[in-house]
Amino acid sequence: MTTARVALAPGVEVGGGAPFVAIAGPCVVESEETTLAVARFLAGVRDRLDLPLVFKASFDKANRSSIATFRGPGLAEGLRVLAAVKAATGLPLLTDVHEAGQCHAAAEVCDVLQIPAFLCRQTDLVVAAARTGRGVNIKKGQFMAPDDMRRIVEKARSTGNSNVTVTERGASFGYHNLVVDMRSFAWMQRDGIPVIYDVTHSLQLPGAAADGSGGQRDFAEPLARAAVAAGADGVFLEVHPDPPIALSDRETQLPPERAERLLAELLALRRTVESLRDR
Repeated sequence: MTTARVALAPGVEVGGGAPFVAIAGPCVVESEETTLAVARFLAGVRDRLDLPLVFKASFDKANRSSIATFRGPGLAEGLRVLAAVKAATGLPLLTDVHEAGQCHAAAEVCDVLQIPAFLCRQTDLVVAAARTGRGVNIKKGQFMAPDDMRRIVEKARSTGNSNVTVTERGASFGYHNLVVDMRSFAWMQRDGIPVIYDVTHSLQLPGAAADGSGGQRDFAEPLARAAVAAGADGVFLEVHPDPPIALSDRETQLPPERAERLLAELLALRRTVESLRDR
């Protein structure tokens, strides 16, 4: 079965020979000022690189390691900030949903609803997100084999919504470590699923820091290159103006200029891969 081409968001198609895409933005809405600053920068990246780009930010991070860590502003305030991002930049929007009851409100503002990795098997959540008619991006759980994702995607598609992608973010490998099996892109694509590579979260060391997850930002570039060479249809990466002081994922988010350099490099690599494939 060949990879489907899906309309993830207005003007953004993924898979089936569509152009390479990026999902990028801060991990969580920290403030309106910071969120808008990142969005405006990424709108410029979209224009400078001619890159289909979806802006992402979470209104809530319900799966934080510690009860004491920052989760976000919540549904109402988070969606207000995201609506301001769309008004200011025109970028399509993606946000996480954690409960079926959040899907309708999130879909009124955002173009893509994302199912977090830990929740990817929650049938009611997957179906509720798909029933909104918005694009659905499902994070592959750290505990899932690539071929398991076919059944998760079928849950979403059962609603009649075929605009579904999967994001690969690695599999648990012992304690506090994730490993990306580069075969997973081909396996899921053979099941007709467009696959995006999560640069940020595959760099995590879950639970390895004193108050949460650690990470290895130094490996962003080599792993992203490997994923594109392996056939990823796009990349997901988190961008923060000052990662060391970020309120979430401070060990793995990329500063804006580094993110742009990486995206430019990945686009060039993608062109090389396509030229080799066409020989």
